[in-house]
Amino acid sequence: MTIHKKGSAHWEGDLKSGKGTVSTESGALKHNPYGFNTRFEGVAGTNPEELIGAAHAACFSMALSLMLGEAGHTPAGIDTIADVSLDKVDGGFAITKIALSSKVKVPGIDKSEFDKIINKAKEGCPVSQLFKANITLDYELSN
Repeated sequence: MTIHKKGSAHWEGDLKSGKGTVSTESGALKHNPYGFNTRFEGVAGTNPEELIGAAHAACFSMALSLMLGEAGHTPAGIDTIADVSLDKVDGGFAITKIALSSKVKVPGIDKSEFDKIINKAKEGCPVSQLFKANITLDYELSN
């Protein structure tokens, strides 16, 4: 089974003064602005790294929920942040690191069982598998 989901971008102008918009097939994002200023200068709007972070956090949380469910546990809550690092390297830029941080509430789970499941979710998440970047994971479990 193959599932297709589409995102699109439109750009006008040069890198520094140009501007663009990003949209998703679902309409969750519709012509949201992005540009050099939203990526490097803190101006309101989105940027590729922020979108990658949101996608990675969502994918990881869903993978963790799946794996917990397969082990007979239902999470009461999973809150994940993906901090995406864009660094200047070799005259260009690269995403070098993604730091996942997750606060998870799972009633009645053993800590050692949880440790195995959450690390498996980090490796198994389809979005994690896309990156050459170093992906780290910090987490907090509560019952």
